[in-house]
Amino acid sequence: MARLFGTDGVRGVANEGLTAELALGLSVAAAHVLTEAKAGADGGPEAAADGARPVAVVGRDPRASGEFLEAAVVAGLASAGVDVLRVGVLPTPAVAYLTGSLGADLGVMLSASHNPMPDNGIKFFARGGHKLADELEDRIEALHREHAAGEPWARPTGAGVGRVRDYDEGFDNYVAHLVGVLPNRLDGLKVVIDGAHGAASRVSPEAFARAGADVITIGTDPDGLNINDDCGSTHIDGLRDAVVRHGADLGVAHDGDADRCLAVDADGHEIDGDQILAVLAFAMKEAGQLRKDTVVATVMSNLGFKLALEQAGVELVQTAVGDRYVLEEMKRGGFSLGGEQSGHVIVLDHATTGDGTLTGLMLAARVAATGKPLAQLAAVMERLPQVLVNVPDVDKSRVGTAPELISAVAEAERELGETGRVLLRSSGTEPLVRVMVEAADIEHARAVAGRLADVVKRALG
Repeated sequence: MARLFGTDGVRGVANEGLTAELALGLSVAAAHVLTEAKAGADGGPEAAADGARPVAVVGRDPRASGEFLEAAVVAGLASAGVDVLRVGVLPTPAVAYLTGSLGADLGVMLSASHNPMPDNGIKFFARGGHKLADELEDRIEALHREHAAGEPWARPTGAGVGRVRDYDEGFDNYVAHLVGVLPNRLDGLKVVIDGAHGAASRVSPEAFARAGADVITIGTDPDGLNINDDCGSTHIDGLRDAVVRHGADLGVAHDGDADRCLAVDADGHEIDGDQILAVLAFAMKEAGQLRKDTVVATVMSNLGFKLALEQAGVELVQTAVGDRYVLEEMKRGGFSLGGEQSGHVIVLDHATTGDGTLTGLMLAARVAATGKPLAQLAAVMERLPQVLVNVPDVDKSRVGTAPELISAVAEAERELGETGRVLLRSSGTEPLVRVMVEAADIEHARAVAGRLADVVKRALG
C-alpha cells in the first residue's frame, strides 16, 4: 500500500485523491498523535490538568478547494476534542510561526505549494511549529488506516468537543515578527513583489511596506483559481518585466504557500536560491550570526556556490534533496542558515521552516545596509552552467551499483576536473533517473550529460 505522506505532507488532486473524508480522517489521527497526551477513557486526547483542551492552528492558501478541505480539517480536529484557531489565508511559515508563538499543540496548513490549482495538500506541524519526522507521519497514517478500517474511537461529547474560532490577529502578529527581526530598515528601496496569487499576497507587501520599502505588486489578486498561474517563483518573466519597467532595485517572487523566494536584480536577471544563500551567509558571517561559519544546502546546489563559500572561509554541509533534510541537518549540527537552489531558505534563529517573505526581507535589508545593487552582492558567486537530463523507464534501484554506469561517471568526473561535477539522482515516485552535469562551459556540460544519459539507458534500461 502506497504511503500517503510524501516529502512535504499529503498531496493530491483536491476532491479526487485528496478528499474531504481523507482530510477529516487524517486530522483526527493527527489530533491523537500530536497532542502527545495519554488517551483518556474515551480514547481521545485528554485535557490537561487545568482542564484546557489541546489547541491547533489551521491555515490555508487561497485555492478554492482549500475552503472545503479547511472545513473538513477543522471538523476532524474539533470532533477529536481539539480547540481550533482558524487563521485563514496565510503562508505556510506563518502557520508554523503561530503554532510555536501561541503554544499550540499542532498546526495544519492546506496548500500544494507551487503545484497548479487543482492540487492541494495537508501539512502538519508539531509543537513549536516544527515539521514532522517520518516516524510521526507513519504513526498518523497508521492510526488513520485503523480508523478507516472500522477501529472504533469514542468521541468526546458535550463540553468535551473542541471549539472553533477565527484568529484574525494572526496576520498582524506574523507581519510584526517578520519586520521585528530585520537588522535594518528598507527605506529608499523600490521593490516589486510577485505573490503568485497565493498565500503571501497580503502578507509580503504589508511586511515590506512596514519595513520602509516602496512596494509595487503583481500576482497579488487571488481568486481561488489563479494561484501559480503564469506567475510566482516558477514563472518569473512577469517579475523581470515589472522590475525593469518600474526602475525597481529588486524583485521578489514567492510560490503558492510562500515558503520559498527567488529574486531578480535591477536589470531583471534572476537571483536563485544559491545566490540568495551566499548573500545572506556573508552578511550573517560579518555580523557574527553564522553559527560555526557553516551553511547547509542540498547536493543540487551549484558548484559555484561551494567554491564561493570556500573562498570566504565558510563550510558547506550537503544533504539529500528536500528542505526537510536541510532542516534536520541544521538542527543536528546547530547551524543557523540553510536552503535549496529552488529558493527554500531557512534562517533557524527566526523561523522553523523555509520562509519566502523573511528571505526576501533579509535580502532587501542587505541591499539597503550596504548601498550595493543586488547584482553586485550576488556576484560573490559565479553560477556554473547546469544541465539536467531526465532518463525515464529505467531500473532506478541500480543507479548506484551498475558497473558500466559507475565507470562512466568516474570518467566524466576526471574529464570535468575541479570546475565541474556529475550527479545522478533517482526519482522518488517514477522509474526515472536524473543526470545533472555542471561545467564552466555549457556545451561541454551538455555533451557530458548526453553521453551519461545514453549510458543510463543502456545500463539500467
